[in-house]
Amino acid sequence: MTAHLAVVLVEPSGPLNVGSVARLCANFGVASLRLVAPRCDPSDPQAKQMAVRGLEQLLACELYPSLEDAVADCRRVVACSGRVEAKEREHLLPQPALQWLLEPKPGPNHVALVFGREDHGLHSSELNLAGKLLRIPTSEAYGSLNLSHAVAICLAEHQRLAHVPVDSASDSSPPLPAHAALEAAMQDAEELLLEVGFLYPHTAAARMAKLRQLMLRSEPSEAEVALLRGMVRQLRWASRHGATGEPR
Repeated sequence: MTAHLAVVLVEPSGPLNVGSVARLCANFGVASLRLVAPRCDPSDPQAKQMAVRGLEQLLACELYPSLEDAVADCRRVVACSGRVEAKEREHLLPQPALQWLLEPKPGPNHVALVFGREDHGLHSSELNLAGKLLRIPTSEAYGSLNLSHAVAICLAEHQRLAHVPVDSASDSSPPLPAHAALEAAMQDAEELLLEVGFLYPHTAAARMAKLRQLMLRSEPSEAEVALLRGMVRQLRWASRHGATGEPR
């Protein structure tokens, strides 16, 4: 099944950039443009001027309060990041990152390509929501790209890869869950681990980030996520009541 790509901009501040990205969505056939807490008005005259024939995409863009909400219905998420100081996670070149995004998989039919703020990109907590990180190779002398230029490079590569023949054999693997289901399981797990003392409030975020990356790498199916969530809820009930058995 061919996935529908959503381009997600986190807190964009420039109407010129937003309009330019809407035009790029029209150029490359991307129907879903999502804005997370934009710091500019998407209907600003400058945005409309830059959108040109992408005006329909601009006017139809969807607004979300957080990145977690924006990717809740997506089965895979790639985040574009220029931050290379975080050595614990690999930054992929556009081709392998976007090939992973294009892999046909059963499950929710949306995937997301996420771009950060013009001035300082994505926060660590936002990068942790992505299964893969993408870094556009640039000169070491000046690596910062304009937001719309970064989107153009990624969408052009995505378009190229989408037309590369792939193995047509049907994928019989179980459906992947929507991002929201995995995040709900992670929230349940964090509450349990705090209650039993495995996590401490001051280190919980860092340790849960590692657990979240483990889960994203393993890509559990919908049924497996439901199983894990059921186990966590039963353990929480047992830890609170000091007994085992069916929760009341």
